[in-house]
Parts: sequence; structure tokens; C-alpha cells
Amino acid sequence: MKAKTQFACQQCGHMSPKWIGRCPSCQQWNTFVEEKIGPPVDSPPSWDSSPIPFDSITGVETPRLATGIAEFDRVLGGGVVAGALTLLGGDPGVGKSTLMLDVSARLSREGTVLYASGEESAQQIKLRGERMRIQGSRLQIYAEMSIEKILAAAEQLEAFVVVIDSVQTTFSEKLEMAPGSIGQVREVASQLLFWTKKHQIPVFLIGHITKDGSLAGPKSLEHIVDTVLYFEGPRQSPHRIVRTIKNRFGPTNELGIFEMASTGLIAVDKPSALFLSESAEARPGSAVVCCVEGSRPLLAEIQALVSRTHFGNPRRLATGVDTQRLALICAVLEKRLGVNLWDQDIYLNVVGGLQVDEPAADLAIVAAILSSLFNRSLSPFTLIFGEIGLGGEVRPAMHSEMRLKEASLLGFKAAVVPDHAVTGSMTEMQVTAVRNLQEAQEALFS
Repeated sequence: MKAKTQFACQQCGHMSPKWIGRCPSCQQWNTFVEEKIGPPVDSPPSWDSSPIPFDSITGVETPRLATGIAEFDRVLGGGVVAGALTLLGGDPGVGKSTLMLDVSARLSREGTVLYASGEESAQQIKLRGERMRIQGSRLQIYAEMSIEKILAAAEQLEAFVVVIDSVQTTFSEKLEMAPGSIGQVREVASQLLFWTKKHQIPVFLIGHITKDGSLAGPKSLEHIVDTVLYFEGPRQSPHRIVRTIKNRFGPTNELGIFEMASTGLIAVDKPSALFLSESAEARPGSAVVCCVEGSRPLLAEIQALVSRTHFGNPRRLATGVDTQRLALICAVLEKRLGVNLWDQDIYLNVVGGLQVDEPAADLAIVAAILSSLFNRSLSPFTLIFGEIGLGGEVRPAMHSEMRLKEASLLGFKAAVVPDHAVTGSMTEMQVTAVRNLQEAQEALFS
């Protein structure tokens, strides 16, 4: 009997009985791959449960296990939760395996940890571990790609943590598909979900990133897991950022910052120092803002360069800030302050490669642009934050007191903030409250 086949989009999982050049679901080209339709598999296992009235459910605080890496515990919401399925994604070579090997070695002090790798041999992992000075007999390395064999080994070893590197190389023997295909990734994730919930054992999955920056595999993979972490960082910089995208056991948008060294990844204690200029000399076009990532305040330096254009249309280029936001701020400046920017090229950069997305950075962007346009320096120890409205008003930002406290701890002496952000507790800083762009310009350059 001839085996039946179907075509699956490797980006979104859309199925088609024939090959299609462009996916009608995600609109991507050349993503359909032929897959065999096997016999129906057994129904997925389930754990013993029954309906419970809501009023009779007792609230129990989820116990957490600290990994010993403060920055990693932060992005997890305080530590590892029993029965949690965590997905760590990142570009090739960014340090995902290095981080998880370090986490596995630290957790092995409490019990047996199974590290299953389908990409590297045990000898390769040993070489990396020696470079990181890792020791531990309870850290079990298993070079295997079959998910059934990995889970059987975890039960035999009575492991209390399982790490799988990576979900794209792991396959299920139930399906006649290549590892990394849509069907295999979905089947592997489903088996791990049922297994970890049944045994209450945390599982870490390492995943790859596609060229457009999204997790490789079906989008349903992110819905299956409990926590999604993105590991990012420029290749030319030793600094790495772990960002929480989804977390069922803690806050989202948390940030953990590491530094890549010869012995592995080192947690950064004072991350604000990474995104500030090392020189205390005042320069035109530089302003300091405090942005909040999750529950962490981070001070970052925004630099602007305004120069006369030699083209018909002035250029608006931004690194670390949305270019559309920059264009909007420039339009508000021309309309509400009367400054001429129509014949000026504007280049904006956030020091250290940090991505600043929140509107509270608007006032610091305005200060950097005006400082470069007027060629007048701002004090390097002045904090600036606030959202700019289309009418030129300065709107309040969330967590104002947290931002001011962080700047005060780092030695900042003054701040220009929205009117509603002024509190009586910040007596050690000279705080100037502004309500619109005119007042902000006077406070910055008077």
C-alpha cells in the first residue's frame, strides 16, 4: 500500500494536500515540505485529575529552586518551578548551550540532572565543561536524539531536572519524519509537556532562531511551553541579554544580563554601567534615560547627531529606538517648539546595544536632539524621562520613583521629569518637573 503524504509549512504548520509556493497562512515562500502520514498514534497520556470546585481549591505558593545564577533566577521569576516546561531560544553561537550547561552543573548539587544533547557528543560537552571548570558526578550527559529514550533514561536515573539540546534535533519514534520538521517538533513538545506535568520535573528546551528572529518551528510551540526566554546579544560584544517573553509562573518582560568570558557566562551585578558612557565628560547630543525592563530599572545613554543634509530628503536613522517614533518626535519638535529640522539629518543611537521601546524615553530623545542641534552639552549626571504627546505635553511615566531611586544610587544629582512624577522622598536629587516641551527646553538649557 502506497504511503500517504501531505505538505506542511515549516513556519506556521499550515497543511496542504499538494505543494504550494507561498503559504496562504503566513505568506512565506518555499516553506512547504513533504511529510508522510503515519498510522494514528495512541492517545496522549494524561495525569490523574478530576474537576474541582473553584471555592475548594487551596492556594499554595509554587516552590522554587534557585539555580545560583541571580540573573537567570530573575528571568524565571525567582527560580525553577517543579513541572515547568521552559523554552530558551537564541541565535546560533550566542551561548545557549553554555548557559544551560552552567545551570545544569549548579542544579546537580541538589540531585541528578540529565543533559541530553542531539547536537554535540559527550566528549565535546566535556571539553566545554572543562573550560568552564565544571565538576559534578550527578550531572549525567546523554548524547541521544530519541525523545522516548531520553525520557526513559530520566526515569531510570530519577533525574529531578532535564535539559534537552535542542528541540530541533530531537525526534519521536512514533513519526516517520525528519527531526526539526513541524510534526516532530510538535510531537516532541507534546510528549515533554505531558511527562513534566505528570512527574512534576522541570524540563528546559533549547530552540533555534530563524533569520527573521522568531523561534524555529510551529508557533504552537510557544503556546505549549510554560516559559519562553530569548537569549540575544551582538556577536561583536561580550554582553548577552536573556529576556522573558512568556512566563506562567512570574512576571514577563524581565531582563537578565550576562558577560561572555573564557570560563563561560558571568552574571552582571550592575547592568546600568554597561549602557552608560565610561567618560563623565559632557558632550553635545547625549542624554541619560532610565527605562524599566520588567521589574528592573536600567539607565541608558541616548546619543543624537544632527547635521545639515546634502540630499533632498533628510535622513532619520535610529539604532535601539523605533525609527517611526523618532520621526514622530521630530514632527512634534518642529510644530510645538518651532525648531527647523526639515534640512537636518538625525542619527540616534542607544549606547551598549540596548533596545529601548517604552515611551518614557521620548523626553531623553528630545533632549539629545536639541543638545546636538544647539551644540550645547547637558550635564552627564542629569536623568531625563517622560512621554511626549502630539500636543507637545509631557505625560507621566510609570514607576517614576523607581527610576529616580536607581539614578540616585548611581550618583545622579538632578532630574528633569514629568510634573506628576515628583515625590517628596527624593530630597537628595534636584528634581525639575515640566509639563510641556517649552518648560523642558528651559529646564535643560537655561
